[in-house]
Amino acid sequence: MPHLVAAPDKFRGTATAHQVAAAMTKAAQDLGWTVDAAPVSDGGEGFCSVLGGRPRPLRVRGPLGDPVDAAWYELDDTTAAIESAMACGLELAGGPKRNDPVRADTAGAGELIAAAVKAGARRLLIGMGGSATTDGGWGALEVLEPHSRLAGVDLVVACDVTTRFTDAAATFAPQKGASATQVELLARRLERLAQLYRERFGIDVQSIDGSGAAGGLAGGLAALGASLVSGFEVVSDRIDLAERIEGADLVLTGEGYLDEESFNGKAVGGVVELADELGVPVVVVAGAADEDLPATTQVRAEVRTLTRTFGEARALADTAGAVSDLVADVLAGFA
Repeated sequence: MPHLVAAPDKFRGTATAHQVAAAMTKAAQDLGWTVDAAPVSDGGEGFCSVLGGRPRPLRVRGPLGDPVDAAWYELDDTTAAIESAMACGLELAGGPKRNDPVRADTAGAGELIAAAVKAGARRLLIGMGGSATTDGGWGALEVLEPHSRLAGVDLVVACDVTTRFTDAAATFAPQKGASATQVELLARRLERLAQLYRERFGIDVQSIDGSGAAGGLAGGLAALGASLVSGFEVVSDRIDLAERIEGADLVLTGEGYLDEESFNGKAVGGVVELADELGVPVVVVAGAADEDLPATTQVRAEVRTLTRTFGEARALADTAGAVSDLVADVLAGFA
């Protein structure tokens, strides 16, 4: 029987990575395929769930100050996973229209880190992405004082972008509801913080790729000694994705909206690159895609979208069902 690896990311707002992988699995198994479901993440929403482990619930400060229910995940006796979006995510702030991009802070992420360390974690995998904040990580760093509590703790920051610290305002703040005037204010604040971090910790966060992730939270943690790495690589290494893909007949991946950024440090691009390296064909199933994608990105995979196949209404209302039907069509034509 042919063998499939289903390695999708989330379809933001409509289906989790696990739900999409399950929909892919059902369609393939109905056609006689064996399936290895391997949902992935690049550090944003869903990061902890794809890594697995035991959730340790904790009520923390949300991005605008209201308490939110979050969790850090115990992966083993000394390793924990933290998803910053659980504490300071844009959805928690009500989306860009309800967010206060100047006031939003990362204190809740600091509370999750502090709780994991207090419980004995000595290695923390901290996912960035999906944040409401552009506070340069200052909220988290305040919560983590005294910073000596982090001595001997290995902080690994899983980034979904390579944007640098002071560029975070112009690049991401408009997506979080910031006006042009607020973007300028936030940029100046990040510049001051970069200087403060350099003076206080001896770290030039502006020179570090990825330091602008989660509105500069990644850079703030770098000032405390964290290492910044590709979020997809953290996940793929943890779940042994290369070994699972090797020898497969086909790989399926996907996300809600496919654009050029999808192939620049994001999970879908990582899966496509990994499958290509291993000589396994790959198909990307997306909710929708940028119409200019073929002209702007070298996509070494077939791309199929729910909106083009079934229309936007069904793609949004019945994402899992649409994924199953589209995958069935893909596999029926697979030779």
